[in-house]
Amino acid sequence: MASSPATGPSVLIAGGGLAGLAAAAALGGAGYGVRLFESRGFLGGRATSFPLSPGDGDSEVIDNCQHVLLGCCDNLLDFYARLGVRDKIRFHQEYYFLEPGGRLSTLRRGLLPAPFHLSGSFLSMQCLDLRDKLAIARGLAALARERKTRNDLHSISMLDWLTEKRQTPRAVQRFWRQVLVSAINEELDRMAAAYGFQVFWLGFLSRADGCDMGVPLAPLAELYAKEAWSRMGNVAIHPRAPVDDIDPACGFRVDGERHAADFYIAALPFERLAAIAPSLGIEADRFAHSPIVGIHLWFDRPVAGVPHATLLDRTIQWMFNKSEGRYLQLVVSAARALGTMSRSDVVDLAVRELIEFFPEAGRAKLVRSHVIKEMRATFSAAPGAEALRLGPETDFPNLFVAGDWTRSGWPATMEGAVRSGYLAAEAITRAAGTPLRFLR
Repeated sequence: MASSPATGPSVLIAGGGLAGLAAAAALGGAGYGVRLFESRGFLGGRATSFPLSPGDGDSEVIDNCQHVLLGCCDNLLDFYARLGVRDKIRFHQEYYFLEPGGRLSTLRRGLLPAPFHLSGSFLSMQCLDLRDKLAIARGLAALARERKTRNDLHSISMLDWLTEKRQTPRAVQRFWRQVLVSAINEELDRMAAAYGFQVFWLGFLSRADGCDMGVPLAPLAELYAKEAWSRMGNVAIHPRAPVDDIDPACGFRVDGERHAADFYIAALPFERLAAIAPSLGIEADRFAHSPIVGIHLWFDRPVAGVPHATLLDRTIQWMFNKSEGRYLQLVVSAARALGTMSRSDVVDLAVRELIEFFPEAGRAKLVRSHVIKEMRATFSAAPGAEALRLGPETDFPNLFVAGDWTRSGWPATMEGAVRSGYLAAEAITRAAGTPLRFLR
């Protein structure tokens, strides 16, 4: 993917996930000469899509898992704008909470200013009783007060904090857990309270549009397609080019050949980076992973009428209506229990639970199914994990790191990955003596 001549220093980037792509977009737009190496034949890392039947030119393309963003994801939206694909995100102002049996509650942004913009619909939610709602209101008020005054939020779990605030079991299960496990990909008893605080403060309390849910209108890989990068100055993308070794003194080794530049960014998972850049001293075994399972179901008729829904009190957490109710994507975050199940058993479980929410699924024929297990979807946002996360700088003045596992200021999300790429890009501009700011 050729580009115009660069006017600034040269940069090599290892990794074509969102972190590496964000760094490339920022630095390329600033006149740096950027070359990005990605081991696979497609971009996006864990936020990508692929043909259901490889080798078939007419195959349907599916996402590895449904990815969504919130209105507060300013840097991710800035990245999409840089690539000219911001208009491929559709925002929804309502969340549908479905109980077994099909009763629907809607949480919708209203006309009141933050933090009261959800209050009208919240009070009318049938899936919570008055005692639950009073507990949640007390909890949100305490969260707003304590987010800057407590110094133990990275060392206690979110469940510890919710227990301290005397949240009802149903409030925990149907509200706090339903939002946070999906947002952070970890269970409440394994999740540092600080991350839960951040999601609710930025997404639900600090601004009225922060909770708007953005769903891509196109397969994820289309957001990073060749056409987008052709408009990005000075960036060359090298697919199917895994970096085998990173040496700050002599550069990247790719397919036996060395490539050198003024600066380097390693935007790779921590376990991969520890293997190919031992000089960084990354203790990968101190991190843990948390899995996500995506379940794709195609029926012979429409079975669901809402565009999306969070499914209460069952294993399946979210449903996304991808094609007029005939094709559904189901998502289970922190899906350790599904990791050892066969794919056919996962499908059987998903269909069985889906019928409880959408009875028409029991009368329809399941035409096709596909299960994707991302066992290393994110790092586990456990108490104490923040201290393990690296900043963009390393002990080497020309080598920088990025990735959703680094210290981005966010949990392991698409926004966190883009933030980390922008932070690494900013660090390079400082090292080059012409500091620039990319982070929004």
